[in-house]
Amino acid sequence: MGTPVPMNAGKIRVMLVDDHAVVRVGFRVLLEMSGEVEVVGEAESGETAYREFARIQPDVAIMDLSMPGMGGIETVRRLLARDRSARILVLSAHEDSAHPRRVLRAGALGYLSKRGAPEELLDAVRAVAAGRIYLEAEIARRLALHDLAAPGQSIESLSEREFAVFIKLARGESVQAIAQTLSLSPNTVGTHLYNIKQKLGAGNQAELTLIAVRNGLIEA
Repeated sequence: MGTPVPMNAGKIRVMLVDDHAVVRVGFRVLLEMSGEVEVVGEAESGETAYREFARIQPDVAIMDLSMPGMGGIETVRRLLARDRSARILVLSAHEDSAHPRRVLRAGALGYLSKRGAPEELLDAVRAVAAGRIYLEAEIARRLALHDLAAPGQSIESLSEREFAVFIKLARGESVQAIAQTLSLSPNTVGTHLYNIKQKLGAGNQAELTLIAVRNGLIEA
């Protein structure tokens, strides 16, 4: 393991985790223009972020969810399992209620939509760096409405691991590929698949995809 990057007093040290280089460049420019933030590291995948986090030691990791490989939620879960003090802000295209709920359960402190106002990103970084929870107002509203209107919705019956498998299945990934990405045996993924189908009333992978699309969890 390399030597930790030295602290830059007075600035919030940020690590950007997104599989699109142009997105990382945009966020870097936006954040560093404020004069309050220094981008001290970048990663194009959850696997890279997990390897580099301890070396870089950012104050805040800004993370996308929809990345190849193990993806954002699994990365959040693994980072916090290794370092409970890690402060993570998720910046995602997903605007449903299920993804923010899962992210917060995994231990992230913040959730913003990529369609949100650019100036809100800096507010969120400040809050998360200070150890406070930050939710975009519209996402917080959807979470509250979901709790009032549909506390027993079937998607919520999935465990954290089942939800991770469900999203990958809905995107068309094979059992073997999911097993490799999530460090599970194919038999374990098969068991999760059976349980997911039972809980969601789905007969095959195509129906799982349809359920995910209808719930706004993936794009058609």
